Formats: sequence, C-alpha cells, structure tokens
Amino acid sequence: MTSKDILIVVLIVSLILFTITFGIVSWMSRRRGYREAAGVQAEMGGRSWRGVHRQLFQIFYRYGIKIPVVKSYLRRIRQRIAIIHPYDEIALRYETVKLTIAITGTIGLTALLLIWSQPDLGFIVIVILAAAVINNMLVEMFINRLERKVLVQSVELFSLVRHHYQQHGMVEEALYEGAEASGHEISIHAHRIYNALVSEDPDEELEQYYEVAPNRYLKAFAGISHLVMEFGDHARKKGSIYLHGLSGLTKEIQLEILRRDKLDYLMKGLNIIALAPVFFTRPIERWARSSFPSMDDFYMSKLGIITKISIYVIILIAYLLLQKLQQNRETDYRSEIQKLTWEERLYRLPAVRLLVRMLSPSPGSLKYDRQIRLLKESNARIKFEWLYIRRLMFFLLTFFLSLSLAVGLHVQAKHHILYVPVSLNNSLFGQMNEVERRQAEDTVKQDRMFMEHLEMSPDITREQVRQVVNDADSLGMAQEQIESTIDRLIGKLQLYNGEYLRWWELLLSILAGLAAYSAPLWLLYFHRKVRNMEMRHEIYQFQTVISILRGVERISVESILEWLNRFAVIFKIPIQKSLLHYEHGAESALLELKDDVWFPEFQRLVDKLLLAVDKVPIKDVFDDLDGEMIFSFEQRKQEYEAMIDTKAAWARMIGFTPMYALIFMYLVIPLIGMSFSQMETYYEQIQRL
Repeated sequence: MTSKDILIVVLIVSLILFTITFGIVSWMSRRRGYREAAGVQAEMGGRSWRGVHRQLFQIFYRYGIKIPVVKSYLRRIRQRIAIIHPYDEIALRYETVKLTIAITGTIGLTALLLIWSQPDLGFIVIVILAAAVINNMLVEMFINRLERKVLVQSVELFSLVRHHYQQHGMVEEALYEGAEASGHEISIHAHRIYNALVSEDPDEELEQYYEVAPNRYLKAFAGISHLVMEFGDHARKKGSIYLHGLSGLTKEIQLEILRRDKLDYLMKGLNIIALAPVFFTRPIERWARSSFPSMDDFYMSKLGIITKISIYVIILIAYLLLQKLQQNRETDYRSEIQKLTWEERLYRLPAVRLLVRMLSPSPGSLKYDRQIRLLKESNARIKFEWLYIRRLMFFLLTFFLSLSLAVGLHVQAKHHILYVPVSLNNSLFGQMNEVERRQAEDTVKQDRMFMEHLEMSPDITREQVRQVVNDADSLGMAQEQIESTIDRLIGKLQLYNGEYLRWWELLLSILAGLAAYSAPLWLLYFHRKVRNMEMRHEIYQFQTVISILRGVERISVESILEWLNRFAVIFKIPIQKSLLHYEHGAESALLELKDDVWFPEFQRLVDKLLLAVDKVPIKDVFDDLDGEMIFSFEQRKQEYEAMIDTKAAWARMIGFTPMYALIFMYLVIPLIGMSFSQMETYYEQIQRL
C-alpha cells in the first residue's frame, strides 16, 4: 500500500467521521429543540438521550478525577473553561468532559490510523508527540472561541444595560434586566455582578469577582456600576458618567474583537502548516527511496538521521513561537494556590543550590540587573534562581541526548554496514528488481561472514583478505570479481572500525548543550519583543479608564491605581507593587513605579499621577484627556493594523519554515548531492570505455 493510498484512506475516514459527528450534533440539537417545545418529560417513564449522556458525563468526571493522568488533564481543561462557566458546577463538569472526549477522541482516532498505516516505533513516538502538541492547539482554539463569544455578548449586555438605565435611571435594575435578556455565558457574569452590587458587602463580593472575571472589561464594568451606585451619577458635558463609561468600554471591546478577528484570519492554519511536516517525512523518504535508490545511502546515514531530527526540532520551535504570537491570555493573573514546582524541588538540594550560585551572576552586577529586568518585562512568573535551574537542566538534558544520539548513530552505522543490502548497480533512477535484491542480500551476507572470519580487525592486510576470499570461493569467481570483493571488504572494515565517538562529536554535544542553556533567555527576549507590541495599547486602555473615573467625586490617586491594577495585564506586577508601598508614601511609591517600567508612555501617565497626589486635582490634571482620546483612538487603529501586519509577517515566516526545511533539507539538497555523486561515477565509467 503506497503512501498516496494511505493518505487518501486517512482523508476519507476523517471526512466520514466529521460527517457522522456533524450529523449526530445536528440530530441532538433538533431533538433537544423538539423536547423543549413539547415539554414532554419523563412522565412516561423514560429519560431523554440528552439527560442520559449528561448523566454519563457527570459519572465520567466523578471517576476520572480519581485517576492520576486523567485527573490532571481534566483539571487543566476545567481551569480554562471556568472563565465561561465559573459558578455552575454541573455545567462546568459537563463542558469539561465534553471537550475532553471530543479532543482526545478525534486525536486518538487520527493517531491510530496513522500508526496503523506505518507501524514503526520511531513513527509511533513522533505521532504521540504530535498528538500532544495538537491537543494543546485544539484546547487553545476552543478557549479562544469561547473568549470571543463572551466579548461579543458583553457588547450586547452593555447595550441592553444602557437602554434600561436610560429608562429607569437605576444601575441595579438596568443590570438585572440586561442580564435576563443576554446570552447564557455573559448572563452568568452579569447575575454575579448584580448579586455582588446588592449584597451587604459589595466591596468584598466584587473583589471575589475580580479574581474570576474572564476579561478586564467585565472588571471595569462591575467597578463603574459600583461607583455610580455608591456616589451617584454626575452629569458631564456629553452625558452621564455611567453612559460615558459604557460607551468607552464598548469601543474597547469592539476594537479588541476586530483585532482578534483580523489576527486569527491572517494566522489561520499556520499551526497546521508548521506541524504538517511531521507526517510527511516518511512518505517523502519512501518516495525518494523507491525512485532514486542512491538516496538510501543518505536516509540511512548519520547525516540523514541528524537532518530528520533537526527538522523535528525546527517544527517544535516554530510551534512554540507561533503560540507566543497568538497568545491572548488575560486570565494568567489568578490568586490561586502556588504548587511546588520541579525547579523549587531541585533548588532545595544543597548541591543544586551551590551550582546555581556558581553559574548565576552575583546580585548587584550589571548582568544580574539586566536579567532581573528581562524577567519583569517578559512577565516570566518564575524566580531568578529557578531560571538558572531551568537553564542548567536544559543544558544537561540536551548534552546527554546529543551524546546518546552520537553513540547511537555509530551503532546504527555499524549495523548498516553489516546487515543492510546495497545495490551493486550504481544507478540514480529506478528501483532494484527481485534478482538484484536477492543478489544484494547474498552479497551483504557473504561480506558479513568474511568480516567475522577476519574478526573485524582494523589492521588486516590485503593479502589476508585475499586468502580468506580464495578459501571461501567455491564458484570460481573471476579475478576482477575477487579484486572488487577485496576492495569492498577492506572499505567496509575501515568504515566499521572508524565508527567510534570522536572528540569533535563531544564538542558538538557541549555546544548543543550551551545552545539549550541559552534557549530560555532567547525565549524571554522573544516574549518581551511580542509584549512590547501590546504595551502601548494597554496604555490607551488605561486612558479610557481614567477618562471615566476623573469625573467621579472623591476619586483619589490610590483608587485610580486600584482600577488600573484590575484592568492591567502587562503592567500588573509593578502596579501591584506600587499599591503595596502606597501607604508608606504615595510619592515614593509612584516614583518606584516609574523606575520599574521603562515604557515612555507609561512614565508620562505616572508623572500626571504624581502631579495629582497633593498639588493639582485629578480632573484638572487630565483635563486634556478627551481631546487626546479622539486622536489616540484613530492612532490606535492604525497601530493595531501595523502590529497585526508585523505579527502576521512573523507568523508566516515561522509557520512555513518547517515546510521549507522538510523540502530542501530532506529532499532537494540530498538529491542534488547524490546527483553530483552519480555524475562523477558515470564520468569515471565513461573514461574506462
């Protein structure tokens, strides 16, 4: 069965599975609609299929949470989905199990089909690793879709609240009526905000909600509603503060939706393109071997194996970088129980702690300050010591893997010399026929017997080899065949005894370890570069929040910092630090905040807050903000487009790199090299004529 037939079978089976799944989902949706319309329930003694499979999912969750591997996977999925169903435990468990079964079922069936098509140990390992990567990609895709759904429903909720507030002039009434008419996902959050606002301690309830809110916009909405309820709405030149705040948040959400949609459109399919070469290395290798027999020498050689491993490394790096470019996680900042990480466990060992102190720069040095700043600016949620533990483990792991690979390649090369039949006809095109194949197998078997008789000695002479060949010659080979056999045996003995670990291979293993040692730092630099594109837009959103707050009476600089902390993602840690130190001195806390963040626009914002501490009222400090907002909003749209185009250009370059590497490194360049080698052989044969 050829690779083309296998790919066609996989495609057909995938289409059939997709059709069956789509049909079942459609049938279940219609059946659910009919049951809800008819109101027919279990009065006849039966239960609906929807109720049965929901109960089965609940049972699966209850028992699956007790199995070690399944338990960690379910908790990971549950944590991500909790932003959509944070308060309905039954719905949360149902959505968790549904997503788990859908993803693992799809990936499992596809992996089984691929393994069935090529039951090779190396290919099985690659398929399993690819399945783990694709699983993460599908989870991110599903979560991003749910986050976008919440954003769209938030715009609808704000519109309804605005309408009902203009009718009643009461925040809680408008929020309740808006929640009743909104979509299911956003209505859960709206009802939670409503219950918090009408509770006995709204501040405490809102603080609890801020910890689980899916995005910054709902945090701002809850806070503005609380401010208006507490201090009342005050008329502005262009309307009320509450309506002005809703309009500002709606603009921000719409801009965010447009940004995500355009970025998703430009980067659509790049993850698949980056991962696709994993499944095409074997078909390309099989086609090249069947069409060009001389390519066997490349694919079975050490260079061919190293090339294949390099392609897999390029695929993994490309996928990780694409994930960094597409990352839109506002929910990374959660007050959760910090688990004991493997870095912390290793750091508790005295030997590891001593080694880390020897490798890391001393506190107060320029290198130490630069790396601390890099950790802050890239938002790496690890300690400085853990970074060096991670770098040290990357070095050791890569060094030992590289060294093991070098030793394994030598062992594989010896096995190739002894057991793999090689065609005696140096032809570039075509494939060995049955007669040539049997002849090649008999030749390699005979050569192995001769080499074992010679005890694989590297110091064997030509006359000794001739003596062994003549003693075993029972068919009366011609003198030319005997000389050819002697040359072949001497060449194989030299190659066999030359397969040992060399000093430069040890040096390359050390260099590979050093590259892995620097990889965490390179990743931090790349992450900081990506985050720098987002900083200016978070400043614009800070300005939107301040433009809403500056009209509220008795608003203070500390209150503004608390609001910015709720709304912040990139600047969250320095703002939290400033809030902790604010009681010990407002001016010193703000100056420290200005020193912690190097971004010029943020520093100008802090300068205005410094001016508003005890010198100028807040509304006067930001009196030019409305005019700036009109200009900055148009500027933001242009910068969004430029940023998206930059990210898309990077993503296209990164996404297509594995495919280019597969085609050129694994097919085109080896084929050209073999062609030149064959041309030299043909040229020598022509000269002998």
